[in-house]
Amino acid sequence: QVQLVESGGGLVQAGGSLRLSCAGSGRTINSGTMGWFRQAPGKEREFVAAISRSGASTQYTDSVKDRFTISRDNAKNTVYLQMNSLKPEDTAVYYCARRTIVGIALTANGYTYWGQGTQVTVSS
Repeated sequence: QVQLVESGGGLVQAGGSLRLSCAGSGRTINSGTMGWFRQAPGKEREFVAAISRSGASTQYTDSVKDRFTISRDNAKNTVYLQMNSLKPEDTAVYYCARRTIVGIALTANGYTYWGQGTQVTVSS
């Protein structure tokens, strides 16, 4: 079993930065693709970013390209999401997720294990 715990969310003004962390326990996350998703009130959960097992490949949704950076530290069993130039429309609950199949998936149903989420609120 894999347990994922997100942290680092909070309230920030537009233009500010936050770094989210996702710590894995139980079976290591090191062997899997990891993703970040977000869900705003009344909206479906949407893909934000993903990183391959080695960290060599990453993908981002268009709205966060050049502002967000996903990274991982396999020695610490942790994945990060550095978020810069935050906008009010980035406000959502952010979830990390682990995939059990090789390769990057852009939809939530491609991931098996999920954290409980961390709230990010960006004020204008």
